[in-house]
Parts: sequence; structure tokens; C-alpha cells
Amino acid sequence: MDAEELLNRYTAGERDFRSANLANVNLANCDLPDINLRRANLRQANLSGANLVGANLREAVLRGTHLAQAVLRLSNLIGADLTDANLQQADLSEAGIRSANLTRTQLFQANLKEANLSEANLDSAALREANLSESSLSRTKMLGCDLTGAVLDNANLTSALLNGAILENASMVDAVLSGATLEGADLRDVDLSRARLKGANLVNVNLSRANLRGANLSWSSLRGANLRGATLYRAKLNWSNLSGAILTEAVMINASLTYTNLRNADLSGAILPDGMTHE
Repeated sequence: MDAEELLNRYTAGERDFRSANLANVNLANCDLPDINLRRANLRQANLSGANLVGANLREAVLRGTHLAQAVLRLSNLIGADLTDANLQQADLSEAGIRSANLTRTQLFQANLKEANLSEANLDSAALREANLSESSLSRTKMLGCDLTGAVLDNANLTSALLNGAILENASMVDAVLSGATLEGADLRDVDLSRARLKGANLVNVNLSRANLRGANLSWSSLRGANLRGATLYRAKLNWSNLSGAILTEAVMINASLTYTNLRNADLSGAILPDGMTHE
């Protein structure tokens, strides 16, 4: 099916184009709200700037598809294959993207507010400055994902896999990362104030100058983590493992450190809780 045929049928009132072969079709800037493209083949298609509000793209093939600045608000992308797709500055707010494949997908400055990305694959995806506030990312794979400057306030990242991810300057206020794995991730200057990281794997994470004010890191592993200059005011670190961690010049006023393992940790210049000293 070519673009002209689809547009003529859509204009005539047809909405069901499930399983259609639309590979390489050019539908840039077209108005196609509520269209049903379930399991359609849209590989390498051009949908840049298209209006796809409420579209059904469940299990569709969108590999290498151009969707920059497309409006996909409230769309259904569950199980869709978006590998290598371009979604820069696209509006995916409140979209259902559960279990979708977004490997290496370009999502620079995309709006994913309140989107459901649970169990999706975002390995090596580019999400610089993306808005993921209030989104669901539970059990999502985000290995090596670039989230520099992204907004993840109130996002749910329970049991997410973020090994080697870049979260420098990201905002994660009130985010839930319980049971998440962030081994070797870059979280320099991140704002994790009041975040819940109970039982998280933060081994060898770079949290230098991070804001962890009021964060709950109980039962977490921070072995070898870099917390140089981090703010841990009123943070909960009970039963956590910080052996070998760098806490140079960290602010730990009123931090809770019950049964915290600080063996071989570097606390030089740190501002410690009342009654706590270091050699």
C-alpha cells in the first residue's frame, strides 16, 4: 500500500489498516489520529511530524522509522519494534509502550511523561533531556542508556537494569529505584532527593556531587561508589554497604547509618553525623 491509497481510504472514514505493508512510505506531517496500524510494517517509513494521537501501533514494525516531532500521545505501542527509530522531540505522553523494543532509539528531548515503558528494552537508547516524569519504567532494560539531563521526577524504576547508564545532571526527585541495578552508572550531579533506592545495586557508581537529600538507600550496595561532595543530609543508609566508597567532602548531617558498612571508605573532609568521627 502506498501513501496515496492509505490517505484516500482514511479520508473516506476507514481507520483499520492492521498488518498493512507500509515500509518506506512517506506520511510526514499527515493527520492520522486513532488509526489502527496494529502489526503493520512501517520499517524505514517517514512519519516525521505526523499526528498519531491515540493510534494503535501495537506489535508494529517501526525499525529505523522516522518519527521526529510526531505526536503519539495516548498511542498504543505495546510490543512494537522501534529499534533504531528516530523519535527526537516526539510527544509520547501517556503512551503505552510496555515490552516494546527501543534499542538504540533516538529520543532526544522526547516527551514521555506518564508513559508506560515497563519491561521495555531501551539498551543504548539516547534519551538526553527527555521528559520521563511520572513514567513507569519498572523492570525496564536500559543498559548503556544515555539519560543526560533527563527528567525522571516521580518515575517508577523498580527493578530496572541501568548498568553503565549515563544520568549526569538528571532530575530524579521522588523517583522509585527499589531493587534497581545501576552498577557502573554515571550519576554525577544527579538530583535524587527523596528518592527510594532501597536494595539497589550501586556498585562502582559515580555519584559525585549528587543530591541525595532525604533519599532512602537502606540495604543498598554502594561498594566502591564515588560520593565525593555528595549531599546525604537526612539520607537513610541503614544496613547498606559502602566499603571502599569515596565520601570525601560529602555532607552527611543527620544521615542514618545504623549497621552501615564503611570499611575502607574515604571520609576525609566529610561532614559527619553528630557523634561520628573518622581517622
